[in-house]
Amino acid sequence: MAPSFDTTTHTVCVMDASGHLGFSIVQRLLQRGYTVHASLQKHGKEDMFNGISTDSNKLKLFRSDPFDYPSIIEALRGCSGLFYTFEPPHDQPNHDEYMADVEVRAAHNVLEACAQTETIDKVVFTSSATAVVWREDRKTMELDLDERHWSDVNFCRKFKLWHGVSKTMAEKSAWALAMDRGVNMVSINAGLLMTHDLSIKHPYLRGAAEMYEDGVFVTVDLPFLVDAHICVYEEVSSYGRYLCFNHIINTHEDAVQLAQKLTPDAASSSSTSSSSSSPESGDLGKGFIEQKISNKKLNKLMVNFEA
Repeated sequence: MAPSFDTTTHTVCVMDASGHLGFSIVQRLLQRGYTVHASLQKHGKEDMFNGISTDSNKLKLFRSDPFDYPSIIEALRGCSGLFYTFEPPHDQPNHDEYMADVEVRAAHNVLEACAQTETIDKVVFTSSATAVVWREDRKTMELDLDERHWSDVNFCRKFKLWHGVSKTMAEKSAWALAMDRGVNMVSINAGLLMTHDLSIKHPYLRGAAEMYEDGVFVTVDLPFLVDAHICVYEEVSSYGRYLCFNHIINTHEDAVQLAQKLTPDAASSSSTSSSSSSPESGDLGKGFIEQKISNKKLNKLMVNFEA
């Protein structure tokens, strides 16, 4: 981070602030002295923000729907930056073949609003590692996967990897609009976020066994992901995409521990029923899987970041 960066002079918007990541980013920004516009979708809960700021002037709540353009503009007014993470609408909670259209429209609206907001200097766009890892040639590549690679949407559609479809299409749409409209944007391609309520139904986990076998099944802890977002915002030299993870599932023990977290009921029963209940605990092998994905670009940027 550049020594001259004064967080107390920055007003930034976090959208959607009601999810695990958004809420944690709001907390950390307030701790660092920012003024924050916390933008919640209509199903968000305002009371979750009670008491998180000792200065009432530092936090302002907004009700913004990513499909309601004026509400986005209102939340961005006066802000120098945006942290954008997509949360599925409450009436469409699951990723399916139609979610890509929903997520693309939301990203387009938000980036267009940023282009129309003269005070916006940088957008941090939360994407996913699933927009990187799903490729036909992933098993034969000589080099590790990194942020230079994109998932193949047709490949994802073929195997019903809807999370990969949505994240890839939405991020590509955001990049296209950002470059066309001159919006300064960086993206964070995050691994599977390890939250306390993570379940086996999470759409990221479709194809988990294949990711494991390919050495690209990565996860990220919430504090590390929050730090990464703030680091790429504050660092003036940040650019492009950043793969973000701080753990890789590449041993049998890792796979079993994750399977037990995802299916606690199965874990307490017999090992046979546990195996049949969780695809992650199936025929994954018992050796060490070579890591084939790299986050060196982000790690280099974060070396001097003061969390």
